[in-house]
Amino acid sequence: MTSTDTTAINAAALALGDDALILSHRLGEWAGHAPVLEEEVALANIALDLLGQARILLSMAGDEDELAFLREERSFRNLQLVEQPNGDFAHTIARQLYFSLYQHELYTELARGDGPFAALAAKAVKETAYHVDHAEQWTLRLGDGTEESRRRMRAGLDALWKFTGEMFQPVEGLGDLDRDALEGRWLATLTGVLERAGLALPEGPRTGAWVAGAGRQGLHTEPFGRLLAEMQHLHRSHPGASW
Repeated sequence: MTSTDTTAINAAALALGDDALILSHRLGEWAGHAPVLEEEVALANIALDLLGQARILLSMAGDEDELAFLREERSFRNLQLVEQPNGDFAHTIARQLYFSLYQHELYTELARGDGPFAALAAKAVKETAYHVDHAEQWTLRLGDGTEESRRRMRAGLDALWKFTGEMFQPVEGLGDLDRDALEGRWLATLTGVLERAGLALPEGPRTGAWVAGAGRQGLHTEPFGRLLAEMQHLHRSHPGASW
């Protein structure tokens, strides 16, 4: 393996690891605030699955603690979608539906190969199948529930739609993935879920005013700075501390 190959693989590990790390933190913010106790446990379990993925991926790119707690905002390569605030419960479910469907399709594809991410993907695809099921079931309940639950679910889907295009931008180091095929499967599955929930795909472009791939380039939205300050506060306040 050449140094160029290693650099590309590290970059891909960082991007995927940052996705998992940041969404894990967002879901962890529901601790003590979820609508029912069962959801407290479910969201925490999903967050822990993502954190486990993040630890493996960041360790492939360097020291996991340093990468999580000592990098500045512009050094993170996560999708802008995963850094968006939780909003209400329906907003969180919309974010989870978009991302889990993407992550499941991505890891299913990576698990079929023999590249550096195959072993991780083979394990993660089982976890993401649960994440997809959880998001689907709540989308169906909220979309086919009351007028208020339907309104909130639609609002969450609409608000986050503009961030979904970034998921299918090329990521160096992930091999020769067919991004168009990946996006097609994601869109077909998403459409099916929303139709069963009595909802339609949001209208409008799937990119905002930002340049496509901005999160992957280290350009983040305003809420990310606050998230990072909270996530890194303890480590930066007590450098070198250990339990």
